[in-house]
Amino acid sequence: MRPSHAAALVLVLAAASCAPPAPAPAPATAPPVAPSPTAEAPPAGAYGECEASADGIGRTYFGREIAHYMTHHGIPWLERDTREAEERLGALMDALGLETGMCVADIGAGSGRLTVPMARRVAPGIAYANDIQPEMLAFLEARARTEGLTNLKGILGDTADTMLPAGTVDLVLMVDAYHEFDHPWEMTRSIVRALRPGGRVALVEYRAEDPEVPIKELHKMTEAQARREFEAAGLRWVRTDPRLPWQHLIWFEKP
Repeated sequence: MRPSHAAALVLVLAAASCAPPAPAPAPATAPPVAPSPTAEAPPAGAYGECEASADGIGRTYFGREIAHYMTHHGIPWLERDTREAEERLGALMDALGLETGMCVADIGAGSGRLTVPMARRVAPGIAYANDIQPEMLAFLEARARTEGLTNLKGILGDTADTMLPAGTVDLVLMVDAYHEFDHPWEMTRSIVRALRPGGRVALVEYRAEDPEVPIKELHKMTEAQARREFEAAGLRWVRTDPRLPWQHLIWFEKP
């Protein structure tokens, strides 16, 4: 998911990115792309290097190897018929507390599987679909036309900047995407800038604590690791919601 720096697009888009269960064939991955520069330096020692694993890029963040990101060739997996039963997407939507008029953002939106229902619930408020792949945004644009959604707006970001307007977003959602961000410090700081004071982040990641979750290890996160990384960016942990069968739903807030 990540071509280099690009301007905001008023397209239509959304959804999430993740790795398929171990039995399924892995979607194609793409090499990392250089991000736009950022003025904020990461915490000392936050980034490191390691021997790249089969699913990783050989770069670490607070000791966690960053996973390869899914390309647009993974859209069929994002749209699979079994996803609702596996991940309870409807329950996730209910948990978000979406209200009419909110401004929300789905970062790493992918195919728009989640951005579309978000847009319906907040209309006439804005639902931003952020991704780094033009192909994902094109898929979303077509989907939005079909759905008749006029409040779903696509933003082409890069690996270090969401390109979201500062201080405007009530809620940021990331579903099975954050673990693939190859510049997580820069991205979390970009998210903080985009949130209004009191704005929230809903982070959804497969539970690394549970060996029964059928997802490759590098595409999972522990709650402790997620908290370490997001609290380092200045966000406050609020709670962890256990309602999803395979995934953490971890809430953070901008002070």
